[in-house]
Amino acid sequence: MPEGDPHSILEEAVKEICGGSLPGDLPRRWERFSDVAIMPRGSFEGDGWPSDEPLWEAVAGALGAKRLARMGEVSGDFRESGVEMLLGDDDWVVRRESGVDYGYPMTRCMFSAGNVNERRRMGEVASEGEVVVDLYAGIGYYTLPALVHGGSTAHACEWNPEAVKALRWGLEANGVEDRCTIHEGDNSTTTQSLGGVADRVFLGLLPSSEEGLETALDVLSPSGGTLHVHGLAPSKDHGSWVEEVRSSVATIRPGSELSHALTRVKSYAPHWDHVVLDLMVA
Repeated sequence: MPEGDPHSILEEAVKEICGGSLPGDLPRRWERFSDVAIMPRGSFEGDGWPSDEPLWEAVAGALGAKRLARMGEVSGDFRESGVEMLLGDDDWVVRRESGVDYGYPMTRCMFSAGNVNERRRMGEVASEGEVVVDLYAGIGYYTLPALVHGGSTAHACEWNPEAVKALRWGLEANGVEDRCTIHEGDNSTTTQSLGGVADRVFLGLLPSSEEGLETALDVLSPSGGTLHVHGLAPSKDHGSWVEEVRSSVATIRPGSELSHALTRVKSYAPHWDHVVLDLMVA
């Protein structure tokens, strides 16, 4: 990567392409890993910006990258990433994070760098001998840490074919494929043979994973276990969301003893936080 302040280097490189002046604001933040730089949504868009390879080569060069992409909007039932390739044809990337390799096609599968601590935490709370069911496995965000660091056995549920391919790659790359069974399709049907097997269930779907609570309790051991329920809660009132989830679980599995701990993952949008409820069910 070129030495010096990256913002100044980027500004000079872009000015040279644009005739000495900037048509608009430059991004102040970006993701940079491997040989890829991913710009925020809306970067270099609008009147006056050239949209051709010389600009993309200049930006990539200034950031020390060979490939350049721009964030898009996550959309569809498969939670497709919407990332757009600006420079380079190959969208396959590998991220190494906390000793785990994640591989995925970035234009078709999403990856949230801001969830790094939660992924690490799942590798810490899972333990050898446990059976984990991940209802929304994706490329293995939480399944892989539980297998690699926790030593668990896992059932990973996912209905996006592209994510399933990436998950298979991740299992093999990390040498844990022998401890994970993939259930491809709608988890409300693919888990029907898993009644009562789980010590721990991951429900990592945003904006809400509450639709999966009934399925999660079906696969949870009759003697109890832990649900990790992801959702969005008002920044100033996490407690109301916690009580809503607890109430739902108590209705589905009456008579259960419930205790909980709450983790704030990150700010998701103005006045909303991404949170995870660790709900212990006995």
